[in-house]
Formats: sequence, C-alpha cells, structure tokens
Amino acid sequence: MKRVFTIDSHTGGEPTRVVVSGGPELNGATVADKLEVFRKEHDALRSAIVNEPRGSEVMVGALLVEPKDATCAAGVIFFNNVGYLGMCGHGIIGVVATLAHLGRLGPGDHRIETPVGLVTATLHLNGEISVANVPSWRAQRALTVEVPGEGPVIGDIAWGGNWFFLAEKNGHELTLANAGQLTDMSWRIRQAVNAQGFPEVDHVELFGPPTVPGAHSRNFVQCPGKAFDRSPCGTGTSAKLACLAVEGKLAEGAPWVQESIIGTTFTGRFRWLDRAAGKIAPVITGTAFVNAETTLLLDDRDPFCWGIRS
Repeated sequence: MKRVFTIDSHTGGEPTRVVVSGGPELNGATVADKLEVFRKEHDALRSAIVNEPRGSEVMVGALLVEPKDATCAAGVIFFNNVGYLGMCGHGIIGVVATLAHLGRLGPGDHRIETPVGLVTATLHLNGEISVANVPSWRAQRALTVEVPGEGPVIGDIAWGGNWFFLAEKNGHELTLANAGQLTDMSWRIRQAVNAQGFPEVDHVELFGPPTVPGAHSRNFVQCPGKAFDRSPCGTGTSAKLACLAVEGKLAEGAPWVQESIIGTTFTGRFRWLDRAAGKIAPVITGTAFVNAETTLLLDDRDPFCWGIRS
C-alpha cells in the first residue's frame, strides 16, 4: 500500500492539495522537465490524488519538487482532474500557506519555480500572500466567435500563466445559481475558440458587474476540466490586467479588485515590462487557509485506486 501525505488549503474558496511526501522521484533539470516525466510516467498518480473518490473535479493538485534554481524555496507542478497547468495563481498562494504551516518559510519574499517560469511569492505579516506572476500579455483583441445557441461572442485572448479567452458581454447573470448555465456556455465558447485557430486556449473567463463593495468586476472562470474556479483566478486576473493595461484602462501600480463567482476577492496590480509589446508583470494578492492534513492510501486492490476519470 502506497502512502501519500498531502495538505489541503483553499484560496478564496478554491482548493489546493499539496503533495508533501510520497510522490515519485522525477528526473529532469528543470521543473518543466519534471512535469513531462510526471505526465508520461505517473499520470495515474495525478488522477488518484485529485479525482474522485479522494478528490473532486474542482481540486487542484500541487506536487512539490526540487527546483533547478537553488535560490528558489520550492519547485511545484500543478495538475487538475484532466491534466496539467502551466501556472496556478491560487495554487501558489495555497503552496506558500502550506509551506508556512509546515514551518518551511516565514514572512518575506520566496522564489518558486513553475513549469512556465519563476514567480516570487511574498508572505505578509498579516497572512496575505502576493504573487509576482510570470510576464502576461494580450495576444488577440476583440476576437469574434460564433457559439451555438449564443450567437457571436466577442473577447480577448491573453496569457497570464495559462491561456484565456476573456469575454465581458455574455447575456447571463454571473451568479452561483447560474453556474450550470455558465459552465455549459463557457464550454461551448471554448470549443468555438479552439476551432477558430486557438487550440491553446483552455480557460474561459466571463466578466460582469461586481457585487462586493470596492470590487471592480465579478468573474466566472471555467477551468480545463469543466469545473469553475471558486476563487477570482490568479492567472485569469493576470490576463485581465494585461488587457486592461494595453487598453489604457488601468494605470501602472493601481489596484484592481477582482471578485469571484462566490464573492471572494483578489487584488491585482501591474508594472510595465515592455509597453510597446504590451507585456506586463502582474502581482496578485490573496489569502489561503490550511484546512486538512491527510495521508492518502493507494491500494492496487481498490478498483478506483487511481481515480474515477471522466
């Protein structure tokens, strides 16, 4: 029987399950290299950790690995119910909260190596965590896609550590009660965007007016496995900041408070990396809470040992 020790947290309502010990030894110089080994040789373990019966479609896993860069506090590979994520903003916040819970780091700046680059997470004295994310930018402005049952939908394509299609006008109220309808519509939007020549887009972010005082916008974010993000989405907020920046709708250093579908918030800011190219360095601030320490038991006799895959 294999034992995997994990620590669960949530960031703005979105869960992160950090694999602390019991994971596989992964060859490879960089975290990106290790991700490819994990994908090719240990994908069943990914499924076992995050899928039912131990997890759920909304669970995001985070495997701690040795970073190539010795100045990093950790390396991390993010995964979900259907595959792998380049970066995960809420997940980095959860990882830092977990490492603090374990006594492995304290307040201050901590570099973390992800498959798509280095990020710096700052653990503040008040418990908030800020993530200086990878460079972000808008790749396509005002793309129109024909969505069955919806007609034309206009949105931007942007990179914030993952690829997003961001649409502000959608005709559906962004409420938790409408999550089923929003999920169905977002899935059809993604399929239309992919079919129109953007197969890399695997997240859809819909925007509407905020409901929380002080927030600038409310969002609904659909993740690659059809689950919706309970948090405001760190990489999605980074992509949104890139779009706002290039349109001149948000000043460098000014705060943008992004509200999630359940009413939690992240605060985002950016600085310009290359104004002419539209590239920014986003910083996302939020809070995570550790809520479980668990030893997962993997027994090959169990017909669902390696997860229920959709």
